[in-house]
Amino acid sequence: MKFQFKHQFFNSKLGTGWVLTSYSILFLAFPVQAQVVAAKDLDFDSTQLAQVTAVDELGDVLPTDWAYLALAALIQRYGAISGYPDGTFRGNRSLSRYEFAAALQGVLEQVTNTGTFVNQEDLVTLRRLELEYRLPLDQIRTRLNDIERRVTNLETNQFSATSKLQGEVIFAFTEGRKANPTLVARTRLNFITSFTPNNRLITQLEAGNNGGDAISSVQNEIPNLLGTTGLLADGGGLEYSQVDHNVHLRRLYYTFRPQKDLEVTIGAKMPPEDFIDRNRYANDESSDFSSSFFLNNPLIVPNQIDRPGGAGAALAWNIGGGDFTLRSLYIAANRDRDLFGDRNTGSIELEYAPRSNFALRLQYTKALIDNTDISAFGINGEYAFNRTTAFFGRFGIGNYDGFNTAISQNLDLQPHTWAVGVSWRDLVLPGTLTGIAIGQPFVEAGLGNATQTNFEAFYKLQLSDNLSVSPIVQLIDNANNDSANGITWQATLRTSFAF
Repeated sequence: MKFQFKHQFFNSKLGTGWVLTSYSILFLAFPVQAQVVAAKDLDFDSTQLAQVTAVDELGDVLPTDWAYLALAALIQRYGAISGYPDGTFRGNRSLSRYEFAAALQGVLEQVTNTGTFVNQEDLVTLRRLELEYRLPLDQIRTRLNDIERRVTNLETNQFSATSKLQGEVIFAFTEGRKANPTLVARTRLNFITSFTPNNRLITQLEAGNNGGDAISSVQNEIPNLLGTTGLLADGGGLEYSQVDHNVHLRRLYYTFRPQKDLEVTIGAKMPPEDFIDRNRYANDESSDFSSSFFLNNPLIVPNQIDRPGGAGAALAWNIGGGDFTLRSLYIAANRDRDLFGDRNTGSIELEYAPRSNFALRLQYTKALIDNTDISAFGINGEYAFNRTTAFFGRFGIGNYDGFNTAISQNLDLQPHTWAVGVSWRDLVLPGTLTGIAIGQPFVEAGLGNATQTNFEAFYKLQLSDNLSVSPIVQLIDNANNDSANGITWQATLRTSFAF
């Protein structure tokens, strides 16, 4: 009669109890007439128990043996073991002494752990069986404890790589001053691989269609100082414009947690924007502002390093699990030079976030780009007035010193930058997101004869969990700090699809 234990022998994380299928029990009816007593009331020191052959002298326990019949009656009476779904036990085979001991263990646990009341006669029988099968019972318990230790060790040190694919496609139809209607497209594929729950490997592939916009057509005129691919700072138009049509590696880095409040990242393709100067209202060109200028502080996140990415490391330490988080990074973007050669940046950021609706970040960046020493201080803040309305802003002040080889000009500049904006949710229609921002990427009297000013407004309609459409208006006055460029405007219809 095949049967299984109702109780669980193994650690509950295994998910099931121990199923015994290699033996059978013949049930006999034992009359129950003795007084019912609790297990704790039995005197286990009784010397009136008859002796049977020691278990280590036995082979299998036969269905005709006294011990077999006694255990079968106990199982039937107290329901410690269940059989097939139809409630029957099948077969009539002998048990090994370990199988018998396992069945006995089930009855003992049922009686002692569940508070079941049993009669005096059955308690005497249980005590007799336990004494005679003590050796295999101890061996089974030892083996189960060993199995539990092994399972715990496997769960703690498991090494099982799992990968997840995420994708994002942006199509943007844009038209503006001095530009024909243009379709700008960009596709990104993210492969997120985890070896343990506390780490991840990020691999991102990117390709575009080399599409340009009206703003880039003006700013790309030599010298391109403040465009999307600007040589001094990023104050451009569409972040997803001018992406090469060839598939290329955009991100490759590995993040792990050596302890609960510390995150460490190392990699060969690391854009600084992934690790510092985050802002929940202005940091995602597929969902909020499309202008590269409003996504990051151009003095804190150097354009010439962020756009290609580089090799380096980053740390994020949530101090004591509290309101302060300290972040730092060092990235070198020129693969033809050593780790500390030209085109490198180091940054540190201290974030204070005492509440979920408020965050303030103090920043410092030191960089060497095209033979120009750059140092800058920045501040990044965000505050949500309520569930629908939020304010954000960035400010920075820096110093550019040295002969810049990219523009063949000796620089001694002390620029500052600023940007402010407002974000609304559910404006007019539920599920929508609206944003308006204005700012100046590079305020410096020694560069050009005017100051470039950027403006952007968008209205995002979330059509589904994966699809959104956003009409966008952008204006730039005095592009590249040159008054001759006047006002450049463009209108864009952005479609973002994520999977």
